[in-house]
Amino acid sequence: MVGAGSLPGERAMLQSFRSFFQSKWGVAMTLGFVALIAFAFASGDVANMGGLGSAGGKTTLAKVGKEKIENAEVERSVQTILTRMRQQDPTVNMATFLGRNGLEDLLSYLIDRKAARQWGQRHGIYIGDRLIDSEIAKITRIQAPDGKVDPALYRQFLAERGMTDAEFRKEVAEDLVARQLTGANQLGLRLPAKISMRYAAVILERRKGAIVTLPAAAFAPAAPPSEAEITGWYNGRKGDYALPERRTIRYITFGDNVLKSVPASTDAEIAALYNANKAKYAPTDKRKLSQLVLPTEAAAKAVAAEIAGGKSLEASAGAKGLSVANLGSMEKSAFALQSTGDAANAVFSAPTGKVAGPFKSPLGWLLVRVDGIDGNPGKTLEQARPELVKQLAEDKRRAAIAEFSAKIEDDLANGATLPDLAKDMGLQVQETAPLTADGNVFGKPGLTAPKELAPILQAAFTMEGERQAQLTETEPGKTFMIYDAGSITPAAPPPLAAIRDQVIADIQLSKGAKAAKAAAEKVQTQMQKGVSAEAALASLGVPLPPVDRVEKARMDVQSQGQNASKPELLLFSMAKGKVRLLAAPRNRGWYVVTVSEVIPGQVAPNDPRLAGLQESLQGAFGKEYDDQLSNAMRTEIGTTRNEEHISALKKRLQTGQ
Repeated sequence: MVGAGSLPGERAMLQSFRSFFQSKWGVAMTLGFVALIAFAFASGDVANMGGLGSAGGKTTLAKVGKEKIENAEVERSVQTILTRMRQQDPTVNMATFLGRNGLEDLLSYLIDRKAARQWGQRHGIYIGDRLIDSEIAKITRIQAPDGKVDPALYRQFLAERGMTDAEFRKEVAEDLVARQLTGANQLGLRLPAKISMRYAAVILERRKGAIVTLPAAAFAPAAPPSEAEITGWYNGRKGDYALPERRTIRYITFGDNVLKSVPASTDAEIAALYNANKAKYAPTDKRKLSQLVLPTEAAAKAVAAEIAGGKSLEASAGAKGLSVANLGSMEKSAFALQSTGDAANAVFSAPTGKVAGPFKSPLGWLLVRVDGIDGNPGKTLEQARPELVKQLAEDKRRAAIAEFSAKIEDDLANGATLPDLAKDMGLQVQETAPLTADGNVFGKPGLTAPKELAPILQAAFTMEGERQAQLTETEPGKTFMIYDAGSITPAAPPPLAAIRDQVIADIQLSKGAKAAKAAAEKVQTQMQKGVSAEAALASLGVPLPPVDRVEKARMDVQSQGQNASKPELLLFSMAKGKVRLLAAPRNRGWYVVTVSEVIPGQVAPNDPRLAGLQESLQGAFGKEYDDQLSNAMRTEIGTTRNEEHISALKKRLQTGQ
């Protein structure tokens, strides 16, 4: 365990407490963002799976040993995570991801994973192809009906993500190594009950204090800014007002509805398919059997005599402490393998209800009852004809639509446009409203792209120009889509005239925020001298919101997750009697926060909730061990980050440029 001064360890533990009180004490908490990344990489798809290529070529964001992390890999991963986030909340967008420190968490994840793989290789830990195959086989969306990997689905899976098989297998191997190295950190870990009690008391503590709010608007100047100020502010902060790239997507979807005709099956084709599946249509002879095994011939003959006298097989067996086994439905050859050929001949010649035997077998002496006949008479060619015709029709339909889609590819290569192809097929081109790269409709919160565009959305935003149609298979063998970017509006700030009022408001708030900070410092000085918050606030002579007198439990604040008030969070991180300042986001003002009383939480040694907390704490300690091991592996392998390139990527993700 790390020492008392290890702040990362303490933060990990406190996060664990929040998770514990969410599940055991009924308080809703916010999931950690790293957990979301792990979910996006591990749930269903095993590893990093995105499809958005880099808009700026290959740029190295970090080096792990001799291996580079390029921006294209990170951008693919970002799109994967956004897809997962939108499955839980359709309103999530790139700003949400970046606002939750997602890019930094993702980079840390990728660095740790690559460092773990290289460290494992250096110390003789390798992942074999069979293990990688077994992980890939777990991906449900690439499985055929029999549960095995369908090569066509797997190729489509890789194509959607812009990855090769080798790239994907490498990432699977990285995940497997990381799991092997860190997976055992919690095995056998046990913490003293006193530690659980101590941290439970922290969660249960209550605090009293005061929060003084000084809005920037209350201190903003009455005089409007000059034209020079407005222009200078806008020119110096264009990035803050930049609108993301928008694209409309035009598309048509088609399946076998575009096929004018599919050739009928011939008698020769039907006969060939029947002969290729003879085993399926051949007759079968099965019996439902029950069996009693006895140790000696004498014992078997005694039971046979009782049955001849009218006693049932079960009654005779039960009187001797034995039981009758139900063998289910068996073919003659299968029964012969576990008994003898003579026994099988006798049993399959016996009528229903008859007990045959005894027979000597490797298991002992057998008495076998025929419970019923479960045979299949099979089907002649004529009897099987309807299903054979149906199967052939489906096969021909698939072949025809594959041939049709191949012709579409040729037409596109020869310069055909989307409207041209739609006209030939008798279909109507659909076009979306302007969309952003995260799939949201620009300027209309809550509206997203049509669901059928999900497989091609990322690819549509990598197209270099407008009206360059592409064909994709959205449902293997059934549904196809031809699409292009109808219009592309590059990311750029709107003209100053369009956002003039917003710029003026931002300038005034900036000035007001500076004045609010000066006022907050005056209030802080007075409160530190013992003046009440109300009196200090009144001395400013400005109409302001009343002092907020707070009395809350830590649990109540933590339960609000990301919606928790920042001043209240500060209240629970301060010592009693201290007065601190806190800036509101986006130049909205300042807060003055003070703690007047700290009431420790009380937890009884027999509190039933402690068991759950102790379990959660053990997970936090295991996480701390994981962090320490990851740090050691990074140090040994050697890692560097290019902060300039990382900042450029973040800006591009923010603006879409």
